[in-house]
Amino acid sequence: MDLKERPETPAHRLWAHACLALSMSLVGSYVALSKPLVLVFPVFLLAWLRFGIGGLAMARWLKKPANEPVLSPHTRRLLFLESFLGNFLFSICMLFGVSLTTAVAAGVVMSSIPAMVALLSRWFLRERIDRRTAAGIACAAVGIGLFSLQKVDPGSHAAAPTPDGPLGLTQAFWGNLLVFAAVVCEASYVVIGKRLTDGLGPKRISAIINLWGFALVTPMGLWAAWHFDFAAVGPGIWTLLVFYGLAASVWTVWLWMTGLKTVPASRAGVFTVMLPVSAAAIGVVFMGERLTPMQMVAFGIALLGLVLATLPGRKVRPPDLPL
Repeated sequence: MDLKERPETPAHRLWAHACLALSMSLVGSYVALSKPLVLVFPVFLLAWLRFGIGGLAMARWLKKPANEPVLSPHTRRLLFLESFLGNFLFSICMLFGVSLTTAVAAGVVMSSIPAMVALLSRWFLRERIDRRTAAGIACAAVGIGLFSLQKVDPGSHAAAPTPDGPLGLTQAFWGNLLVFAAVVCEASYVVIGKRLTDGLGPKRISAIINLWGFALVTPMGLWAAWHFDFAAVGPGIWTLLVFYGLAASVWTVWLWMTGLKTVPASRAGVFTVMLPVSAAAIGVVFMGERLTPMQMVAFGIALLGLVLATLPGRKVRPPDLPL
């Protein structure tokens, strides 16, 4: 089977959209459910264990299929950048950025992901963004932003920030800047992934970028493991860790790359709205949280953007030729 983009049929397009939606839904789910893991494991140890679990699950996917080309130096660089930007640097910028700013501000900055994906796909992939996709991107950004503004942030009533960060700027400024850097990393992950799917299968892409992620985080992971008491971790946390490792490193990446083989990167970026939707659903179902009316409106706007971006356009009927 040719690894280049297949012709888009309605069934194939529906499968690709389902893969993208399920991928982002899983991301939102494991982000919400992994909160207990962050309380038990240091961040770098948790990342190292995640990549290790994923590597064990995808060991067979590293082997080159007979119908795939040999990796060129350019493709190898793209695979490294995909892991460095999308896994390693994204996590560092996001974790440290959120620690310096408020959850509301971070959520508003993150709402720019669909637009940033569209811009990068236009610049680097030369993708044409039609009006319906542009409207979908706008709705997705507005919906995510409104939802973030409705979150209850314990620090929102704190005193005004003082310029105690580098260069005389506030810590909140640097935190928002780091979160925006994470947005650029995530958008780059989508765009580079689209380029990689032109020549490689989703399974091999997933396995290779996971291996790079494991290599990048191993020094910090080993250092954190040296000082960690593994015997104090209960069986429930270990079970949750296995789910987190498989969801974060295997299922979500494979589903995302499978969808990207068919869907343009700019349109795929709209599916990031499923991340806050699924995270909120987990909070409501399992953690007793409640959604405000404004949050429901925000989700409606975000999901409208998803519908606008994914509905097939009308085919233009050719004019009748004179007899």
